Amino acid sequence: MDNILLCSVLAFIITFFSIPVIIQVAKEKKLFDEPDERKVHKTVIPTLGGFGIFAGFILALLMCTPPNLAGQLQFFVGASVVIFFLGLKDDILVISASKKFIGQLIAAAIIIKFGGIHINNMGGFLGIYAIPNFAGMIFTLFTIIVVTNSFNLIDGVDGLAGSLGLLTTLVFGTYFYIIGDLAFSVMAFSLSGSLISFLIYNFSPAKIFMGDTGSLLLGLINSILVIKFINIASLPDGPMTLEAAPAIGFAILIIPLLDTLRVFSLRILNRRSPFSPDRNHIHHFLLDLGLNHKQITLACVSANVVFIVLAYFLRNLGTTAVIGVLAVSALSFVGIIYYLRQKAKQNFVDQKKGQRVIKRHKILSLVPESMEME
Repeated sequence: MDNILLCSVLAFIITFFSIPVIIQVAKEKKLFDEPDERKVHKTVIPTLGGFGIFAGFILALLMCTPPNLAGQLQFFVGASVVIFFLGLKDDILVISASKKFIGQLIAAAIIIKFGGIHINNMGGFLGIYAIPNFAGMIFTLFTIIVVTNSFNLIDGVDGLAGSLGLLTTLVFGTYFYIIGDLAFSVMAFSLSGSLISFLIYNFSPAKIFMGDTGSLLLGLINSILVIKFINIASLPDGPMTLEAAPAIGFAILIIPLLDTLRVFSLRILNRRSPFSPDRNHIHHFLLDLGLNHKQITLACVSANVVFIVLAYFLRNLGTTAVIGVLAVSALSFVGIIYYLRQKAKQNFVDQKKGQRVIKRHKILSLVPESMEME
């Protein structure tokens, strides 16, 4: 317990005191996120908050993980450093999607090859349990890439990505603490401490964004945690076996994960790059409904908590059934929001048309009758 408290407090302090310095340097060097037609903020805001998250997380992780439990730690840190510099370069200079993807592949390869993190059991999803090593590595690579990008893409309004990341790391950290896996618990709570500190500066109106530096790191660490969680929780004789563990892991990440899979699918169906930007994310729909940043964050985090609880209590139905229920429920939730958004847009258009008709009638009523005759 001492290690958990120490890593959380240390990460919080480092991030808390580093971010004001980062904001000052970013303003002096003009390292801002420029507003455009796709973005929701209207003023220039520094984007290097991920630097503070990374500093707090890495230092707390290295200092608070007991040496005898370090094990794979060096490889996770190595992958995090790759992602950190990848995100930092994108925040400062902007790099192409292909280069970003290659960097993510390198980080994922380090985790799989050297860190020993890979999915070897599907937990009965579609009747599949143990899977061949090569197939497991390919599926693990896909999982890491998707989860890493999911937090990057959900980072669209103040406080959203950080709050969702705080929820997921607290859940994973608590599970690993309960089963006595101190190394992974320290990893999760180190990131939690950094995120709590960052959110102080990121809640609306945000003073700083986490940028790709922070969101990619957040996604990468969550991908490691969810794979480790699934592998341990699926063990029949494990320290805390959970039925339908893959479904529960899916539920913990459901808001960023399902939103990313949905948006990627739509872009591919429209013959566009899955990494091309648009306004089809769930937070864009909620913004169009008139919700502010705090309301959107609260709605998404609350929905995520509901899905976690639902998956836990339905776990005895089996992995396939639980994932099916979660997917249908989540997509129905998004569908309702999309319908309300389209209806609100149509009402706005009709209102504008009505205003133009009224204005035209008023103008005509002011024209003398003799001029109308002419």
